[in-house]
Amino acid sequence: MSIYSLWGALEIGLIFGLVALGVLISFRVLRFPDLTVDGSFPLGGAVAATLIGMGMDPFTATLAAIFAGAVAGMITGWLNVRLKIMDLLASILMMIALYSINLRIMGRPNVPLITEPTVFTLLQPDSIADYVVRPIILLVLVILVKFGLDWYFSTQAGLAMRATGSNPRMARAQGVATGNRILVGMAISNALCALAGALFAQSQGGADISMGIGTIVIGLAAVIVGESILPSRKLAIITLSVVLGAVLYRFFIALALNADFIGLKAQDLNLVTAVLVTIALVIPLLKQRLRAKGN
Repeated sequence: MSIYSLWGALEIGLIFGLVALGVLISFRVLRFPDLTVDGSFPLGGAVAATLIGMGMDPFTATLAAIFAGAVAGMITGWLNVRLKIMDLLASILMMIALYSINLRIMGRPNVPLITEPTVFTLLQPDSIADYVVRPIILLVLVILVKFGLDWYFSTQAGLAMRATGSNPRMARAQGVATGNRILVGMAISNALCALAGALFAQSQGGADISMGIGTIVIGLAAVIVGESILPSRKLAIITLSVVLGAVLYRFFIALALNADFIGLKAQDLNLVTAVLVTIALVIPLLKQRLRAKGN
C-alpha cells in the first residue's frame, strides 16, 4: 500500500472518528439506537457544500452544517420524548425525511467543490502537500472534540446525561430532566456527524446524496473495534478508543482493498465491513473463554 493511500486512510479515519464519537453518545451514553446518522452525515455535507458554492466562507458554512445536524438530532429526540414515538422508529422517520431535505438543500443529487475554497485549502501552507496537511488539521480537530467531550461529561450536565442513559428512572428520582438530556445528547451526537459530513464533502471535493449510506454501520464498527482493542470503563479512555477504532477500521479497509493478493475490489467494501465487525464482536467472547479456561 502506497504512502498516499496510508495518508488517505488516516484522513478518512479521522473524519469518521467524529462520527464514532457521535455514535458513542447516542448508542453508549444515552442507549438510544439512532439511525439519524445516515441522514445527518450527508446533511452536513449538503449544507456546507451548498453554502460554499454560494460564496460563503467555508468556516461559516461548516458551522451552519453543525447547527443543521444539531437540529436534526433534536427533532429525533423530540419525536421520542414529546410524541412518545419509539426511539428506533423516530430515528428511522428522521433519516427518511432527511433524504428529501438534503435533496432540497442541494437542488440536485450532488454539489461539486473542486474549484471552491475549503477549510483545508485555506489552512494549507504552500510548503506542505495537501494530502499531509488534511490529516494533521483533522487530528487537531478530533483531539479538541475528544477533550471537549471528556470535559462536558465530567460536568453536572454531562453526568446527568450519563445517568439518563444508565438508569433513567433513578435519574428522574434525583431530579434530572431526562427528556431534556436526551434532546441535548441527540443534538450533540448529530452535530458531530454533520461536522464529519461537512469535512468529508470538503475533503473529497463535493457532496453527494448517497454519501451517508452505511454511515451508522461505520460508526458502530469504529465503536466496537475501539472497545475491543482498548476496553475500559473510563469515559476518557472510551472516547480515545472509538477514535482509534475509526482510524484502524479505515486502515484495515485500505489494506484489504489495496492488497492485490486478496483480490478485493471497491464493490467488496460492505463485505469487508461485515467481516471486520464480526471479528470485533467475536474477540471479546474469545477473551472471556480463554480467561474461563485459565481459571
